[in-house]
This record gives sequence, structure tokens and C-alpha cells, in this order.
Amino acid sequence: MSCLTEVESEKPETDVPSSSPSRKVEVPKEFKCTLSKKIMIEPVIIASGQTFEKRYITEWLRHERTCPKSNAVLSHLLLIPNHLIDELITQWCLVNNYERPRSSEETVTELFTDGIDALLQRISSPSSVSDQTEAAQELRIRTKKSASVRVFLVAELPDSITRLLSPLSALGEEAADSNPELQEYLITTLFNISIVEKNKKAIAENPHVIPLLTKSLKQGTAETRRNSAATLLSLSAIDSNKIIMGNSEVLKALIHVIEEGDLLTTTEAASVVFNLCMVSENRKKAVSAGLIQVLIKKIKAGSNAAELLAVLALNSKHNRAVEEMDDLGFIYDLFSILRKPSSPVTQENAIVIVFNMYDRNRDRTRLKVLREEENLYGTFTELARQGSDRTVRKAEAILQWLKRYGTGKWPLRG
Repeated sequence: MSCLTEVESEKPETDVPSSSPSRKVEVPKEFKCTLSKKIMIEPVIIASGQTFEKRYITEWLRHERTCPKSNAVLSHLLLIPNHLIDELITQWCLVNNYERPRSSEETVTELFTDGIDALLQRISSPSSVSDQTEAAQELRIRTKKSASVRVFLVAELPDSITRLLSPLSALGEEAADSNPELQEYLITTLFNISIVEKNKKAIAENPHVIPLLTKSLKQGTAETRRNSAATLLSLSAIDSNKIIMGNSEVLKALIHVIEEGDLLTTTEAASVVFNLCMVSENRKKAVSAGLIQVLIKKIKAGSNAAELLAVLALNSKHNRAVEEMDDLGFIYDLFSILRKPSSPVTQENAIVIVFNMYDRNRDRTRLKVLREEENLYGTFTELARQGSDRTVRKAEAILQWLKRYGTGKWPLRG
């Protein structure tokens, strides 16, 4: 306070007008926000007792719950106007003929975007591997914390994706072995950027992205593989991206992950396959790549059954898919699932698969299997009595088939 009082009472010591360009006025550091490095317009106090420019601390608190100066965790996020500092700044400006900027409602972006281009430069043209890795780690942290950074990277730096992935492109197949930590940071950063809706199309259309994500599904740390699958899931939300991804090797890689990956990665990979298979052409490719056998193997083992049944239900109208399910005797596994208490979604997907398996070919021999299940356990009657609307409709349709079932063959349904 004594320092501020001295500043307040300080008068020009020369006859040179304070507004003259020959006299440079230095703003006291006590009047500058430590975030913006500029004189404060609306000084406010936060829970730690520190004072900051309102716009800048508001943006900071959107991403952090700590004090920028002391790093202390804040007990609350209330902002209290610092009238004393505001008045002292006003008086200092009058004494020194200093024009104080006016209040602005513009969104602060430079607080988190400053230095992003420099980080990309260190990643794409490193002076050392350690510096490259350090920059990649910092970019991962900043894209995780700040939505403005995620938008800025793609909107303001058009070549950012290529520069970000340049170390992986240069290293090729040796990326994971040579520096798994760097690979993890880069893939995680890509995932962070991909969650912005307007970024998804630009990211997927970059020729380096899908091939590198496909490789990263099979190499590197467990975190790298999971985040590769998560990034593909994020990108697959856009219809045009589904076509791009379907025309790559990513479906085969995802099927491999479903077969061999851990629980979390398998769940992510299955969700990506589900999204891609919403395109009919991708369903054909997925079935041809061995999807059905892998799904059945995992479901029979009791792994990720809910997620995998959803993928199987989506593909269960494909003739080859039905043939493979028949050959593997999967109908009995479906009956077992339908008899046990389960989530409505799991139950619904299981009966949808049963319905699709028999809808196109309802001859006497095939329907006998359904008749035996109904006679022994009343499975379809029970499902028609209670279940989701879709489950009830499918169960009632199957019961109608069985009611009509007598001798001979029913015509194929066109």
C-alpha cells in the first residue's frame, strides 16, 4: 500500500508535458494484471486474495480452479471488485495523463493460445528429442485444458495437424519403439483437438491422420492405443469421415483390437466400428474382414457383450453374417442372453439379431429351433409381455411365425 500511495502522489518532475512523446510513462507493476501483463481495467479479487483483470481471470477459471500466482486451490470462484486498486489506478492515470483502456467484452483468447505456434515449431523441427517430447507434453496439457486452444490450432494454423504428426510420419513403424512417450503425447493431443465439432472434418481429411491412427492402434503404450481408438470414434461422428475411414485399413485394425485389446480399448474400437457400419458399404467390408467371428468369440467369452451385441445387431441383416452365426451355433448363445435378466438395450439387440437371422429364411427346419426355445422356456412370450417397444414388436413377430408354423415351408420374405 505504501508503494501504491507513493505512486498515487507522484508528480512529473520536469516541465515536459506528460502527454509528450519524449516522456515515456512506465505503468507500475502493481497496476498490471499478471495474466495479461497490461494495466487493469476491471480489477477483481479472487479467493486467494490476489487481484487480476476480470476478463483474463474469468477465462482462466473456465479451465482451472487454482490461483495463477500462488497455485493455491481456490475455495470458491466468486470475483469481488477491487475498488481500492481501481481508484488508485484512476488517480495515477489522471496524474500522469495516461489514457486507461476502456472495458471490453471481447473473449480472451491469447491467454491460452499464446506460444502455440512455437510449440508446434519445436515438435516439427526439434533441436533435440527431449525438447521435442517436452513441447509435445506441453501442447497435450494445453489442448486438454483449453477449448480456445483446440479451436485455434485448426482454425488459425492450417498446417497444424501435419506439423503435429510430423515426428510420427518421419519415424514410421519405429515410432513406438524409438519414443513411446512422444507418440502418446501426440496422439492424445490429436484426440483433444478432435472433440471440437468443427475440427473433425479437417482432421480426417488430412492424409496423415487415419494411417497414423491405424498404426497407433497396434503399437505404443496402452494409453496411445486407447486414445487412437477414441480419436477415431470422435472423427467417425461425421458422415463424410465414415467414407474416408471405410476406404482405409482402419476397419481391419479395429477388428484386431476388438479381438486382442483390453476392455477399454475394445469398447472404444467397437463403438467406432458401429459408427462406420452405419454406412452399408462399410458393413460389407467389415463382414468380409472377419468381424462376425470376432464378435461372436468375444460375446461367447462374456467380454464386452453389451457393446458387441449392438455392433452385431447392426450387421445381422447381411447374408454372410447370418451364415456365420448359424455355422457357429450362435442362436443358442442368444437364447441364453434373452433368458437372463439384462439391460433393456442388451435384450433388445439380442432379439433383433434373432429376428434378422430368421426373417429372410423361415423354413420348417430353421423355425423348429425357435419353437423348441419357446416350448421349453416361453422366452418370446415373456419378452412380448415386458420389454422395450422394439423388443415387444420383434417378440410378437416371432410368435406370429410360430403360430403359423405347421408343415411345409414358408415363402421367403422379399
